[in-house]
Amino acid sequence: MDTLVRVALKRLPGADDVPLPSYMSDFAAGADLCAAVDGEVTLQPGARALVPTGLSIALPVGFEAQIRPRSGLALRDGVTCLNAPGTIDADYRGPICVILANLGTAAFTIRRGDRIAQLVVAPVSRAQFDLVEELPVSERGPGGFGSTGMGS
Repeated sequence: MDTLVRVALKRLPGADDVPLPSYMSDFAAGADLCAAVDGEVTLQPGARALVPTGLSIALPVGFEAQIRPRSGLALRDGVTCLNAPGTIDADYRGPICVILANLGTAAFTIRRGDRIAQLVVAPVSRAQFDLVEELPVSERGPGGFGSTGMGS
């Protein structure tokens, strides 16, 4: 890997047995996050829950961490992350939690140590917003919401 970003990570009290984030392949973009639930949490179809990971982090300035769904859970069980991707800012020091939702048709049980989401660390660009009277013209113009894929 050419780029290595050092992220300070702290285990929260009571999470000593929960696996730390880890990359599951050599070129994985996201590190898996595990559940630090006490016992089990069962999500009924249509339900959502805030699931703790037992971790907090300190990102370097100029970076964010994104919480993203795991594709296997989404495909197999219909379980995904709400507010995806969730953003962890460089100045946040609180516990990392994942909002999981069961969009499937069967109950889904989350157990301590289960891999529930991915954490992607990414650079952040900040914008300066300049108020103008008119925007430059573009070929696309104001078309949106599927307009580029529609035939005339």
